[in-house]
Amino acid sequence: MAITLIKTPEDATEDAQDAPASDASSTRPERRRARERIRAALTDERTRDACRVLVRHGAYTVGGGRIVWRRVWEERTTARYGRMMRAAEAVGNLEEAKEWEERAHRFREARHRRRMEMLTAMRQAPRAAGAVALTGAGILTAAGVALAVANEDFADLAVPFEFTVDAIRWAFIIGTVVWGLIPLLGPAIGLAALWDIGRRRQAAPHWALPASARGDGEPITPSIVVKAFRDLGISTLRKAITDMEDAGASMLSVIAPAGVGVEVDVHLPSGVSTEEIQNRRRKLAENLGRHEHEVFITIPPAARTVRLWIADSGALDEPVPASPLVTDPDLKADYKTGRCPWGVTLRGDAALVTLYQKMVLVTGLSNQGKTASLRALALWLALDPTVEFRIGDLKGIGDWHMFLGLATVLIEGPTDDHVMEVTHMVEDGFEEMQRRLLQPKGTEFHPLVIIVDEAQVAYGSGAVGVDKRPYGGQKALSRYFRAVKGIHDQGRAVNVTIWEGTQDPTDQNLPKRSREGNHIRASLVVGTESQAKMALGDAPVAKGAAPHKLRQGLDKGQLVVAGEGLKMAAGQVSENVRTHFIDDDQAEAIIERAKALRSGVATVHKLEAVQDVDHLADLALVVGAEKRVKTTEVVHRLKVRNHDLYEHWNGGTVRDLLAEYGEDTGLYDGYPVVKLESVQRALESRGKEIAEAQ
Repeated sequence: MAITLIKTPEDATEDAQDAPASDASSTRPERRRARERIRAALTDERTRDACRVLVRHGAYTVGGGRIVWRRVWEERTTARYGRMMRAAEAVGNLEEAKEWEERAHRFREARHRRRMEMLTAMRQAPRAAGAVALTGAGILTAAGVALAVANEDFADLAVPFEFTVDAIRWAFIIGTVVWGLIPLLGPAIGLAALWDIGRRRQAAPHWALPASARGDGEPITPSIVVKAFRDLGISTLRKAITDMEDAGASMLSVIAPAGVGVEVDVHLPSGVSTEEIQNRRRKLAENLGRHEHEVFITIPPAARTVRLWIADSGALDEPVPASPLVTDPDLKADYKTGRCPWGVTLRGDAALVTLYQKMVLVTGLSNQGKTASLRALALWLALDPTVEFRIGDLKGIGDWHMFLGLATVLIEGPTDDHVMEVTHMVEDGFEEMQRRLLQPKGTEFHPLVIIVDEAQVAYGSGAVGVDKRPYGGQKALSRYFRAVKGIHDQGRAVNVTIWEGTQDPTDQNLPKRSREGNHIRASLVVGTESQAKMALGDAPVAKGAAPHKLRQGLDKGQLVVAGEGLKMAAGQVSENVRTHFIDDDQAEAIIERAKALRSGVATVHKLEAVQDVDHLADLALVVGAEKRVKTTEVVHRLKVRNHDLYEHWNGGTVRDLLAEYGEDTGLYDGYPVVKLESVQRALESRGKEIAEAQ
């Protein structure tokens, strides 16, 4: 006898609690894999292509219907004439507006005449029908009489009437068959006709069009621009354009050719901000049939206005022409009046920049052409023999090595020792500036250009001097920062300028007080809008400068330049420059031409910053047995002893050396001096340290 166990709800609950958790957890990987398969299917390119096909052909039919309806409406009404009148009024062409008004008046008169004729015809229709019937009966009777006489048969009198009745019957039969097919074939034929009209007019969303149609890059017309703004997804803007009697034409200025593209100002209706347009740059570009990098939005002085520069399709992917520095071997430079050929603007015009008394900052992400852009300026200026260069390359891979024999100082290397040497170089520049400032008014000074590439290494260095002052950093104690800031403040008055190149700008590796002291600020592609503001300043970015919108790798060498030095249109605060690329071999050839213009320069070249030299012993040697020696004289004697090593030493360097051993320089008759006893005590202190270490 079989026994059946019946479980209560409590038993079922306990069984569920006792069941192993692995049964439930085992389904989780399957669910995850199922979700991944669904996601892969939805994101697969074939799925996207199928979606494009469905949307495209559906939109062709709907768009074709809209086009036909618009054609019929315009044919039957004065809508076309009203639209043309509003467009003519919008551009101020009153003569053309009057002409279209006259055409609309003639159209209305002709339409009224046709309607009156139709009413008259309807009143006369019964009389006309009776006349036709009597005439037809008479003709058929005459035909029947003729047949009856010819055949001598009175019955033939009815043959024409029978023939007419049979013809009417067959016509009815044929009409019945055809009418039965029309409900079946008519809609299909109509939809096919609408689809063909929509296909020929490309009446589908841009993203759903075939790849060949999406990349055509149609010429920019007023209707395309207005439609692009209308379809931006801003309800206030769309409603305003729809309500405009001129269909939005009054928003636009004249579309003017501008280099390899066109330029147009768009005055936005009330309630729409320029920021909303800037934030939809990609969608606007796609609505215009362009890629995002082919449309640039800036803010002109006029209120609620955006200025569009729209490139010809594919024009910005063409290579930049070679630099005149390479193609013109006779090209010369003039620091005061000349302009450096830096590249070409997006409009295709030559970008000529003046460097006279300009501090320069070039920044951007790594490997995007920062050094090449900065070096192109220096290569042009090298062709002016009056310019002195002092260069610190804190990357140290030879990008500036061709300046050996032309620059008076060339430091190459990324270590803290190199940072200290570069800092001394900048401090010497600052002291040279101060010396010049003390000269009589009107004194002429040769240009001194100090270049520090990879300056973020200096700002980020942790090197500390013997006086406990840091070399790097962004605070007031930073020796490098203080020297740069000092040159920014007063250097241009006496032709002492500093150029810096730095990567990935942040507040840590490019202090605000330092970057704001530059007259020319240029940025390659950067990662974020905040970095763009650090590189160029808040105002240029607010008015449309967008280095963060450049394409990393693809827009290599393209700069967004703000500040002085580059000619711009009135109200424009930034310019995109596609810089000329000059490779190392071409740069060396240019430098050889520059060297031929000079009498010869002995470069202090510091590739290895660490040198096995006993500075304290040298100091003791030049002081000799004198009780005290002026510090300036001590520095002079050190330079005579080893010019390359001590050329950039100054009183502060000597003081730092003594402070390392607990000593200091002193004053005598108001002049700083080095005391013999201080040097001797420093030697004794060092000797004790060496003995203790052993």
